[in-house]
Amino acid sequence: MTTEHHLLVERLALGYGDRTVIDGLDLLVPPGRVTAIVGANACGKSTLLRSMSRLLTPRSGRVVLDGKDVHRLPAKQLARTLGLLPQSPIAPEGITVADLVGRGRHPHQGFLSRWSTEDDVAVAAALDATETSELADRHVDELSGGQRQRVWIAMALAQQTDLLLLDEPTTFLDVSHQVEVLDLLTDLNRSRGTTIVMVLHDLNLAARYADHLIALAGGRLHAAGTPHEVLTESTVRAVFGLQNQVITDPTSGKPLMLPIGRHHVTV
Repeated sequence: MTTEHHLLVERLALGYGDRTVIDGLDLLVPPGRVTAIVGANACGKSTLLRSMSRLLTPRSGRVVLDGKDVHRLPAKQLARTLGLLPQSPIAPEGITVADLVGRGRHPHQGFLSRWSTEDDVAVAAALDATETSELADRHVDELSGGQRQRVWIAMALAQQTDLLLLDEPTTFLDVSHQVEVLDLLTDLNRSRGTTIVMVLHDLNLAARYADHLIALAGGRLHAAGTPHEVLTESTVRAVFGLQNQVITDPTSGKPLMLPIGRHHVTV
């Protein structure tokens, strides 16, 4: 693994049909760090991730990996460097957990190459890391939402890419499993130098686990930087339209956002 891959977007414009979602976006993903993308619903977080993994072609601008436009790279070459866990992945009907996780090894296999011991080791390690080894022989469509989410993350880990993009990886998980997944991604970053980019809805988990935050608003970059630089009361008001108070998290020392509604407020 290496931390030397550089992923950035330049003057990026994205949309669907007549609707523009992202307009004129420039940003740099810090290599070897954990980045969280935050923002209100429909601000373009998932759309940005789709374009960064070349699932969505830009209207203008480009996504650049190590100086090359990702839309001009051979698919298998890109898949050996950059992996994506989309928001709502769909498994083939009747596939087992082991087979699904094994699909993460496809980018590492040539046209005539066979399954290897290295592939077995990678799949076993991914299953073990996500605590899904006991599910290996189960069919994916028999699992709970939380179990399925961990299996999809295992497939992404088995791909063993230097950059990993995850769209809401804590979806369907209870709070204990959310923390376990984010701890797992942190371990992956610290032990292997994997660059992690993830979309998260929970601002406080994003601030606790990310080295770098990207806040989107109205299809544009509103703020980018460390959690202390980005998770401020003014940014939360501007991005989410929410009155709030930001304090220091006594556990992590990171900023902690407290939402303020119309009720249950001490005068």
